[in-house]
Amino acid sequence: MKLYGSFTSPYVRHCRIVLAQTGLECEFIETDAVASAELSPTKKVPFLIDGNLTLTDSVVILKYLREKAGQTFFPDMMDFERFAMVNTVMDATVNIFFLEKQDNIQVNDSQYLQRQQGRVESGLACLNQTVVTNKLPLSDGQLRLACFLDWGVYRQRINLAPYPALAELLTLANTDPLFTATAPPENP
Repeated sequence: MKLYGSFTSPYVRHCRIVLAQTGLECEFIETDAVASAELSPTKKVPFLIDGNLTLTDSVVILKYLREKAGQTFFPDMMDFERFAMVNTVMDATVNIFFLEKQDNIQVNDSQYLQRQQGRVESGLACLNQTVVTNKLPLSDGQLRLACFLDWGVYRQRINLAPYPALAELLTLANTDPLFTATAPPENP
């Protein structure tokens, strides 16, 4: 099995953590936008190749890895809802990040980005009200959220000061050796 991705992607990080949790044998191959555009039909990371099977979305990859390890993927519907909400907020945040970074389009220059920013803010507020945990291991919904929050802080996209429950979740996640072992490199 081979997992392709970047060390900074929160989507890839979640897959890397699940691989470590499950103990499945898998080679991680760092790739960039150019290589992923050549190797993946969706032109994004992560993607996983296991023999003749190619999976091109982190959600599908996570389901595959959990089930391959004999685990259940999302036994709790509300945790799956949290996971889906995080994906929505994370997608919006990533879109804003890349449009600003690559195309120099700022939130105030675009009604679309203003709506995306509103989605991020309302999503974070809602997630802050729904996160309740004080123990490891984190569920997949909580783990997805922690990967996003850490990326958002790392890329200076979000400030956790208004969201104490989210800050507490990230603090807890950072006590997990598998979470800290998969942290992005020091220099963004």
